[in-house]
Amino acid sequence: AENNVPCRRVNKVREGRPHIVDMIKNGEITLITNTTEGKKAIRESHSIRGAAVQNKVTYYTTLAAALATSIALDHLEGGDVSKLQDLHFENEVAR
Repeated sequence: AENNVPCRRVNKVREGRPHIVDMIKNGEITLITNTTEGKKAIRESHSIRGAAVQNKVTYYTTLAAALATSIALDHLEGGDVSKLQDLHFENEVAR
């Protein structure tokens, strides 16, 4: 729970109840970072991903995506939001 963000490891479905899908359905989970390696892990992640989609829970499959979101949320607290088109335009003008 670095930066005061509560997080914890939870059981996968095959590890027994209460598991991640139960917690998603119960509204106990608001964000998931689930990395997989290998065919078995990918197959096992289908129920997690399905529950996340059905329950509108944000779901990341790479640490890079989770990190990018974390950085974006840090900057969001600063207040200013820019349109992507404006940022690209400013870059072109600066060249």
